[in-house]
Amino acid sequence: MPQTDDARASNLPPAEGLMIEPAGEADVPACVALMSANATGARVGQEVEDLAPYLGAFRRMKGGGRTVLYVARLAGMGPGEIAGMFELTILDGLSFAGRPRAQVESVHVDPALRSQGLGARMMAFAEERAREEGCVLLQLASNAARTRAHAFYERIGYDRSHLGFKKVL
Repeated sequence: MPQTDDARASNLPPAEGLMIEPAGEADVPACVALMSANATGARVGQEVEDLAPYLGAFRRMKGGGRTVLYVARLAGMGPGEIAGMFELTILDGLSFAGRPRAQVESVHVDPALRSQGLGARMMAFAEERAREEGCVLLQLASNAARTRAHAFYERIGYDRSHLGFKKVL
């Protein structure tokens, strides 16, 4: 199958017909379902059926402008159908001479579509958006139990650099 110039340039596998774009409200239920299906640790059973809090959060994200929920769709998928998702936030701070950092969270690929290059394409997309924003780095956290995800991130060039801590409030 033919590769796009972008796929050749980044040495990533082609993801035929993959489109990554900001999510719309119609995508929120599919994102919640994907997060629930991929839940690990303290997040297991935490996603709720009532979409109102998710839609409220989505509207706050869109209104604030520094966090964007992106969805990945394969050819033929429409609103409400997704192959994957991630949130990208631009963080301002004083470190790195005041240059912004980007943080990616809630990276999820439909379990039936894993190991086909979709995660790599989504992360490459996130990196490009971060560069466009002048970010000095892209950071992420991953649940300690997700060893397969850790191997993936290291394979695509991320360093295991920090020990993270969380406190559920």
